[in-house]
This record gives sequence, structure tokens and C-alpha cells, in this order.
Amino acid sequence: MSGNMNRRSFLKVMGWSGAGATLAACDMPTTITLEEGKEEVVSYLMPEEYVIPGVGVWYASTCTQCEAACGIHGRVREGRVLKLEGNPDATLNNGKLCMMGQAGVQGHYNPDRITTPMLRTGGSLAPISWDKAMAVLQEKLGAVSGDRFAWFTGSISGHQSALIANHLGAMGSKKHYVHEIVNNAVSQAVNRDTLGEAVPRLRLDKAKMIVSFGADFMGASQSSVHYAGQYAKFRTNKERGLFVQIESKMSMTGGSADLWLAIKPGTEGVLALGIANVLLNQLKLGDAGIPSDVRAMINDFGISKVAEITSVAGDRIQNVAKLLVDRSPSLVLVGPSVEGHAHGYDATSAVMLLNHILGNVGKTIESSGNFPFPQLMAKQGSTADLLAFAEDAKAKKLDAAIFYGSNPAYTAPESLGLTEAMAAIGFKVAIAQFPDETAMMADLVLPVDSYLEDWGTQVPPIQSENTAIHVQQPLMERIHEQTRGLGDILLSMLKQRKNDEYNQFEDYYAYLRNAFAAMPSEVKKSAKNNDEFWNGALQTGVIDVKPEPKTLTSTVASFGVPMSKSGDGNGLHLVPSARLGLFDGRHANLPWLQESPDQIAKVVWDSWVEMHPDTAAKMGISNLQLVRVTSAQGSVELRVVLLKGVHKDAVAIPLGQGHESLGRYAKGLGVNPLKILDKTADSKTGELAMYSTRVTVTAIGEPDALSIVRMGTGAGDSQAGRKLVVTVPVEQVKRTEGV
Repeated sequence: MSGNMNRRSFLKVMGWSGAGATLAACDMPTTITLEEGKEEVVSYLMPEEYVIPGVGVWYASTCTQCEAACGIHGRVREGRVLKLEGNPDATLNNGKLCMMGQAGVQGHYNPDRITTPMLRTGGSLAPISWDKAMAVLQEKLGAVSGDRFAWFTGSISGHQSALIANHLGAMGSKKHYVHEIVNNAVSQAVNRDTLGEAVPRLRLDKAKMIVSFGADFMGASQSSVHYAGQYAKFRTNKERGLFVQIESKMSMTGGSADLWLAIKPGTEGVLALGIANVLLNQLKLGDAGIPSDVRAMINDFGISKVAEITSVAGDRIQNVAKLLVDRSPSLVLVGPSVEGHAHGYDATSAVMLLNHILGNVGKTIESSGNFPFPQLMAKQGSTADLLAFAEDAKAKKLDAAIFYGSNPAYTAPESLGLTEAMAAIGFKVAIAQFPDETAMMADLVLPVDSYLEDWGTQVPPIQSENTAIHVQQPLMERIHEQTRGLGDILLSMLKQRKNDEYNQFEDYYAYLRNAFAAMPSEVKKSAKNNDEFWNGALQTGVIDVKPEPKTLTSTVASFGVPMSKSGDGNGLHLVPSARLGLFDGRHANLPWLQESPDQIAKVVWDSWVEMHPDTAAKMGISNLQLVRVTSAQGSVELRVVLLKGVHKDAVAIPLGQGHESLGRYAKGLGVNPLKILDKTADSKTGELAMYSTRVTVTAIGEPDALSIVRMGTGAGDSQAGRKLVVTVPVEQVKRTEGV
């Protein structure tokens, strides 16, 4: 066997390839051999030497409960991880952690984890050994090459992402579908066109006023803890920040606003043009660089016209525009309620136009710079990739696919026909921790370690002021003997295709040790040697890197009228709302998060549909009544919760429930609103227009005691004896206070 690799190949294998890495000094020689890369690897997890009964020790790692990749500390006692908190050394989250991160230990100890490889035999999945699983994998993938093979993942970064890219290269394929329901892909497209950078750094802490068009940045977003920290600084600055939220359904973030404006769904872009009209024509701000057709469009949307279309009062529009000028610098944000329409790109462009007019670019919108190791950068998911995958599978363009970190069988609308499309793929592999819907459709299932027992590196897609790579290390020995780490599975597959290049690495731990040794010397800074650098990275959980400086552009490209044609669609607008907790449904098997009340409706362990009381009254529908919500694609049945935080033309159903699998705590609870979405896509980005579906609501039953109990924390008057929230009548408080 030849053990030699040239330096370029070595950097690619190690994940450091890229403009910055190829020019940087590297501690490894220009060629590496098996003997030079060889080391005696002893697991650092030796609890018998470190355990002090009753005393916990904190270790640094990285959370993977969502794509934010927050730094964490795990409290380990007697060899068991018991508690998670934020890592104060990670400037992304500064020692804070959201409820999803806190619930990570429940996923780790979940009784429904997949614990052994399984192979589909005679129509059902049956346990097999790892040797058998890898032999089947080698046989099946050996018969596939080129773009007939694909990976399908959620957002992924770090050395795991680099190895997936290398495996695709070894297979001769470029097909990597990356899917997330909660994403900002449309905003990224607009940012690339207008700022020259897809993911700029948003400085909420530097703004004196924030206007958010449906961005739930402290709730279901790409980095909720980071933005919550920024928002706290925004609120506690010398001049307390003013916050206005504009959306069709009140979000967790909207509940914190100084002014919350309910807007007719799909008209956010029109409101942005109305505000631009006031800024340019009444307040006389400069419009340099705005194309003539865009300027003409702005002039066409006067206050009265915009108020009629959006249902936002004209005086409110004028006041918001004036405040944006008076409280400079400001920041205007875009969320899924803007992006999720057939005109999403145009509407997002209209909202981002406000930042251009207000001069926010370079002040509250900064460049993140060029990340020095592009091979490790986060590949962020979208819904366009879900649509593309469904089309390719239905067209029988795929012979084999590997799924990891995503559950398209659950998130795909019925209109995509994904069940039939999946059946057309000859060989499906799921690398999974839980028996979700996609894993249960696979031909081969490989059980993966939880992130609390696995190695890795993570690159947060949203970076703080200090750009960093976050280190993931196991906080305890694996619970189940037959699970394996993602990196180890990837290395095993690469050895099947390119043994000469990857056989030198005993396991993923050894691979990472070599990768860290090969890291450019300027990143290692004051570390005396590779061991000291490695130990320091494990202790802090963070590797600071210096991005290449970059200056944002501030241009305005032409875009179309940001609204649907008048009269398009009948019925109410369906708002499928993600929320912090169950998120997109991936955490429905965690009882802590099922028990956590919705931030607005206060409902637990169920699905519901939110309606404005006036809308419900016109239909003769009362609170907690059983209704059927019907679209052109199907229907769901659930209870009504009446809230004034919903526009009268909209109904909202939260995401997360309606699983057919995933485990005992998720199966059979509530409904999945994604299933009844139309197959409408944004015309310019191909993103699924999740907010463009129209529905009708029909009463089919009356409230009953069971529904009141299940929704007791908010929608009814019972907490089922749990005493989660203790209430005291106002009259009693007044008597106590002597009022």
C-alpha cells in the first residue's frame, strides 16, 4: 500500500483546503506517510481515575440541537452527563443556552434510540451486525457511481461536512441535498445580490431601533441564543432600543416588541415600499443607486393605498418611518412570513431596500469576512433542495441515497409525493439516532452516537464578533455498545473507496488529532506544541480564527412587485409556525419540550389552530372547538385557540407534532400542518412558499373535558394538577398590598 500523499491532497483530507489554508504555514511535512501520522491513541475518557463520588466536573463541547452550534459545558458526575449549560468561552452564546439545548440530555438518554444496525429483509427492518452492515454498504454503493448517488442532510459543518464532501468526490457525485424547514435561504439570495455576502453580521446591539418583518430571531431562528444576547444589549444601551414587530401571527420575539403590528399575510413587501415612500418623498432621504423602475414602484405605493392593502393604519406607517430616521442607526430584519410566499424574493428585496435607504449597511449590517477554511463552513439547508430531491427521485435519477440529520419523510408536503419518490430509490441508508419517518423507510439503518458521546468540529453559520470553530467532544462513554460516531461511519465508508488515503486513521479521534496538528500555525498562536493546542481546544471548546476582511457593497437590484395578484386564492392564509422547543418537529420525542408551554398560546402536548376571535365569531366557532382545516392538498382536525395575536385573515398551526414515528413521546400526538401545504415555490429562488397556502375552517365538534385538560396551561382553566404556573387573583394581590 502506498502511504504517500502530496500536501494538497493532505489538506483536503484534513479539511483545511481553501485559499487561506493553502498559503498558510502547516506544521505537518509536505508529504505524510502512514508512519509519520501514526500515534498511540488512548481514550481520554478514563472515569476510574477522575471520578470523585458526588462531585461533578464540567467539560466543554458543542450543542447540535439546531444548526446554531452553541458552545456548551456538560456537568459529568460518576461518568454520566447530568446537566448542560452554555459555554462562557463561546462568544456566540456567552454562557447561555436555550430550552432545546437544555433538553439535549433527554435525547441522549432517550429510551427509543436506535441501538443496533438494521437491514430491511422481507419488508421489515431486522437487527444485523456492523460487519454485515458495512458489507452491505460496500456491495450496494459499489454498484453506484456519479450523480446516481446522493447525500441528503440537514445543515452541516466542520470536519464531518468535509468528509461528506470527500465521500461524494470518491463516489464521483455532486449531489448533496441540504434541507431545513427553518431557514433564511431567500434572504441569503437577496443579500448576495445586494450586499455581496450571503450571511452578513447583524448588529442588533449597535441599533437604536429595530423593525422586524416577521423575524422570530429570539425564537425559531438560525441562532436564537446569540440574537437574544444581542437584543439584551440593544435594550440596555444608554439609549434604550425601540423595537417594532410586523407579522401575521405573534411570535415569541413579537411578544417582546414595543409595538406589534398585525399585517395581512403576503403584503409585507408592500408595507416596506410604503415606508420607503415616506422616507424618500416626505422625509427626503437620498435615493442614490435605486433603479428607476424600483423608484417608480415606490412612488406608486402611497400611504392610503398601502394601508388598504396591508390593513396597517396610515399613521402607524408614517410613525414607523419617522422613528427609523430619528433613531439612527437602525436595523430592518426579514423573517419567514416575508420569504415564504411565491413573491418571497421580491418582498425580501423590498424590505432590505429600507436598510439601503437608511444607510444601515456598514453600521448595523457588517461583513462577516471570508472564513479561512471554506471546506469547513456550514452548508445551510433550504426547502429548494427538498423540492429538487423529490423531483430527482420521482424521475428515477437516484440509485442510492444516504440520509443524516434530516427527516424529509416528515417535513415534505403530501403535494411533493415524496413517499412514492423514495420508493423509486433503489438503496436508502439512514444514519440516525431515532426511528424517525425517514429512517423507517430506509433499507439500511446505521445507529449513530448522540452528540454528547461523539467527536467533531462545528462552524456556526451565524458568527459573533469573534469568528470561531467550536469543538465537540464526548462528555461520557457511549451508552449503547453498537452505536457509532458519524465521523467513524464516514471514515469507514471512505476507506471502502480510498483506502490508501484514509487507512492511516484508526478512528475519527485519530483523524481529528491529525487534523488539529495540520492546522495552520497562526491559528495555534501561543501553543508550544500540538498536544498543548489540542488540550487547550478541548478545555475551552473554542478555536478562534481570523477571517479575511471584506467590505460589503450596498446596491439595489431591480425586483418585481412584492405581492400576489389581487384576488389570488380564496379562504384564510395558513401560517405554519415554527417555535422554540419542538422547532420543526425534530424534538417532539423529548418530554421536557412537549411539556414546555407554547410561548404565546400556552398549550402543551398537542396541536391547535390559532384564530382571531372576530374571525371565529363570524364562523360561529368558539374557543377549543374541534375544527377541520382544509387546503387543496388535504385536511387536518384539531382544536381552536382564540388569540388576538393573529391577523383576521390568517390561521396559524404550530409545527412539530403529527409524527407517525420518532418514538413513544412523539407518535400519534397532534397534526403536521406541513402535509397540507401547496407545492408553490418562490419564482426566483425555488424555495417552498410555506405561507402561500389558503385554507377553510369548518366546525365539526364541540369542546370537551379532555381537550381542556390537554390544553390546560393556557387555553383552559385547568393545569391537570401539575401546578406549573401558580396564579393569584388580582383582588387578593390588592388586599395583600393594602390597595
